[in-house]
Amino acid sequence: MTVNPQAFQPNAHASEQALASLVAGVPKPLPDGYTAFLRRANGGEGFIGERYVRLWRAEELIEMNRGYNVAQFFPDMLFIGTDGGGEAYAFKVSGTDGAVFEVPFIGLPSDATMIADSFESFVRGASLHADFLNE
Repeated sequence: MTVNPQAFQPNAHASEQALASLVAGVPKPLPDGYTAFLRRANGGEGFIGERYVRLWRAEELIEMNRGYNVAQFFPDMLFIGTDGGGEAYAFKVSGTDGAVFEVPFIGLPSDATMIADSFESFVRGASLHADFLNE
């Protein structure tokens, strides 16, 4: 089987210690689909459908959010990755669902656009989705 080098390439799974540290460091429970993903792939990088996606590793999430001053500039968001350019991918920390938003790094919270109603639907375009998330 030939792997498309531009297709999304998942990292090895997150350790239980990394997941526990992440869960303890975020203001609300993470969406179930996202934590299930981290148990199988600790982030990754490549195209999912037409979008280029770099999902941060569990160990990077809190530090990356601090580095981008997310609590100050986007207090309602938790960034989970980037498009490699000017946009972040995020969850709303005040929400009860797992909708995924595209948020400009330089912009206002009102500029956030919902791009998927769940993390599962966000990664649906990745070739790994059918087998990977349903394990």
